[in-house]
Amino acid sequence: MLSVNLSGVTLPNPIIPASGTFGFGYEMARFYDINRLGAIALKGTTWEPRFGNPTPRIAECAEGMLNAIGLQNPGVHAVVTQEMPKLRAVYSGVAIANISGFSVEEYVKTAQYFDARSDAAILEINISCPNVRHGGMAFGVTPGGAAEVTRAVKAACKKPVYMKLSPNVTDIAEIAVACEDAGADGLSLINTLLGMVIDPAGGRPIVSTKMAGFSGPAIKPVALRMVYQVYAKVRIPIIGIGGIRTADDVLEMVSAGAAAVQIGSQNLVDPWACEKVLDDLPIKMAEYSIRDIQGIVGRAHT
Repeated sequence: MLSVNLSGVTLPNPIIPASGTFGFGYEMARFYDINRLGAIALKGTTWEPRFGNPTPRIAECAEGMLNAIGLQNPGVHAVVTQEMPKLRAVYSGVAIANISGFSVEEYVKTAQYFDARSDAAILEINISCPNVRHGGMAFGVTPGGAAEVTRAVKAACKKPVYMKLSPNVTDIAEIAVACEDAGADGLSLINTLLGMVIDPAGGRPIVSTKMAGFSGPAIKPVALRMVYQVYAKVRIPIIGIGGIRTADDVLEMVSAGAAAVQIGSQNLVDPWACEKVLDDLPIKMAEYSIRDIQGIVGRAHT
């Protein structure tokens, strides 16, 4: 059995393409039937349109990549009125709105805009983006800052609120507990690590921001460790993210404590990545005598 429950929202399976790696979803419908997915996490959205950071803002590296996109998006009004209808024309499943901001007030009003409409079932609040100044990760690196955003969004919205946490902190479990205490319905972790790539010939950083978000297979052990640590401290659901490429990776993440998973950078390498995992997951579960994916959540702790 593959279905999972996230704060009262039922997903047919735990596989979710991560925000920022799948566009607004409809772009990927030409590759396979995206209705097979457990849910889709929409591209990160802010109140106002954002062009993002100057180029170059992508760099490859061993076992991963760096991105400094900087939350490029058309703004919440365009997302709801233009992008969401395009998605709904080809997809009838669960959508997760990924929301970023540069002040608590901006987080709240953007979340409220999604909350008032039926298109998104879950609000994922990104307090962990390392690629923008004066916002994003600034709220997610202290328990107080994370709790402040959580509390404000929860007070203004009715839909489940999942806080997306940064790994670029001393104690992610402490921040997770602060979010839970402030009313979060769930957590998404981890976002990208802060990394750097330097051109060996010229000796200069390759991306325009010098440092950027590092993702890909190399970060999976860090993500697993953090999900494991957070699961031991909270009672709310966790969406595990970081370096997932295969069905075995999914089962590892669920064993660490994730109720569902998001596949990120692998979508950029292989547009069929989520579909391949969906094909392989029942086979691996049968091989390992796993009948119900929900039955193994957190089994690494016992």
